Amino acid sequence: MLTRLPEVRAWQEPLYRDLHQNPELSHQEKRTAGVVAERLRRSGLTVHEGIGGTGVVGVLGNGDGPRVLMRADMDALPVTEATGLPYASAHDGVMHACGHDVHVTCLLGAAELFAQAPDHWRGTMIAVFQPAEEVGDGARGMAEDGLADLVGPVDVALAQHVFPAPAGQVRTRSGPVLSAADSMRITVYGRGGHGSMPQATVDPVVLASMIVIRLQTIVSREVEPSQTVVLTVGSIQAGTKSNVIGDHAVLELNLRTFDESVRTAVLAAIRRVVIAECQASDSPREPEFELYANFPLTVNDDAVTARVAAAFSEYFGDRAQTMPAGSASEDFSDIPAALGAPYTYWGFGGIDAEAFRAAVAADRTRLDIPVNHSPRFGPVLQPTLDTGTEALVVAGLSWL
Repeated sequence: MLTRLPEVRAWQEPLYRDLHQNPELSHQEKRTAGVVAERLRRSGLTVHEGIGGTGVVGVLGNGDGPRVLMRADMDALPVTEATGLPYASAHDGVMHACGHDVHVTCLLGAAELFAQAPDHWRGTMIAVFQPAEEVGDGARGMAEDGLADLVGPVDVALAQHVFPAPAGQVRTRSGPVLSAADSMRITVYGRGGHGSMPQATVDPVVLASMIVIRLQTIVSREVEPSQTVVLTVGSIQAGTKSNVIGDHAVLELNLRTFDESVRTAVLAAIRRVVIAECQASDSPREPEFELYANFPLTVNDDAVTARVAAAFSEYFGDRAQTMPAGSASEDFSDIPAALGAPYTYWGFGGIDAEAFRAAVAADRTRLDIPVNHSPRFGPVLQPTLDTGTEALVVAGLSWL
């Protein structure tokens, strides 16, 4: 099958450049969805559009056999591109800064290769193009919009992500591989007044500051050291003028965990700390809590991952490596959860291998290697596209 890769490469590369130049934010992926649907139809797949809003599903049946789902996410980020690429985003403030354009292009290529080589496999290949991964509700939206009824039973689900590692590498990992994520907006209340008369006020800036300090002790003093937890307060908004004490403050924080029981305990501890600090400051009102942008824990199935890792080792040789667990988050697992299917999620590199080695040798990876969500993140075209396409085909053929 992969001997046809040069034919696919001929249209993949210009298609990738087009997608990169025309990014669309979460839930707005209408043009991208149209490009995907047209390409799938050209490859001979049965296409279903508008699943979960802008989601697209392509189904390719080839006799009796396993049913394998492969997923790519489509949305971009509200980032202004600074890569300097000749095909940089044509839309100010919107950029494919996480490589979802790579994912779409690779899955379209894999679908074409399966369609061109029916003698090499049996079963059903299901290509899912998911919207709104960046806001954490795209996979859930497709599931709630009847994805299970549309695709039927699924034996295994597969997904991948390009990341800042040498292009040409693929990396797998069993067990927890990406963290759960929860964002929380907390509003605490004070009593406003003149900055020269603090004794007549309850200062919400001081209250918010004490909360930030105390929250850091949750990880250091309430979580077992063997557990990985990241708690970040990313935003504090309070007041309007230097000599005015306002009447409220809004904190926004982000939590990353790798264990559901730890996740529950830390979320409860956050509430406990905030309420206690409000009481200590004599806050006139109870604090308010809003959870949003929740991402599930990504836990790769051991047996599925072992099967894919063995196939990668055979095909890629020493380019197949082990992936470290990451504190990034992803909503892909909501799809196999809704389908009752085991899954695995792997990474593949997108940074020029020579540049990566030079950065490592000079101990300059933090400066020279742009990471996902950076305005400078621009995976090299090749061998990134080839590797991502090959990985999907090799993994799919492990069942098909």
